[in-house]
Amino acid sequence: MSPDSVPVAVPTDEIYERYLKKAIAEVNELGDELARAGDELRVPVLGSGHPLADVFLLKHSPQPSEIQEGVAFFGRAGQAVLKSLQRLHVDPLAVYGTNCLKFGTEDPEEAASWLTREIHIVQPKLLVVMGVRSVAFLNDLRFPLSDSIDQGSNGVVQRFTPTIEAIVTPDVDESLDDQPTKTRFWNAFKALGPWWSEQPPY
Repeated sequence: MSPDSVPVAVPTDEIYERYLKKAIAEVNELGDELARAGDELRVPVLGSGHPLADVFLLKHSPQPSEIQEGVAFFGRAGQAVLKSLQRLHVDPLAVYGTNCLKFGTEDPEEAASWLTREIHIVQPKLLVVMGVRSVAFLNDLRFPLSDSIDQGSNGVVQRFTPTIEAIVTPDVDESLDDQPTKTRFWNAFKALGPWWSEQPPY
């Protein structure tokens, strides 16, 4: 074998940059498709955060503040989650958040294909599934190689696929105005802390 034909190792950073470029392009493509599916009265609410995030936050439906801005987790839920991430020392830049329903009114089957694509693009290591409706929606996706998520096991790390784990919490939108529900959300959400601290540093 001549020295000229030895395969050159591509630096890890370069490989990551390629994946990132691809993910950004695919997220933008999905955003364009959602925009075409809407109109003046139906504005899509797009996912927000890092397109190759380790942690993927999933709630069921967009709230009025999210619809107004067109961005998932904009408003009170986003603020509550951000405070929780800071308390757990989880890097908010390693998080992506979205809703099962992109308009809040569309056919669930249509929304299912969009969410499936989002999970494929982001390739997270952990899904934080907020509320029983989100769990049911995720289970109905029949995502490749996935196990059914147990909606009753709040705050327990579960297997979703061979490469993705999941934690179930109460619905964050429904947890903001009631102290006992807020406490239940926090008690489940804080399982993210130990999970995050066990991830290898890169």
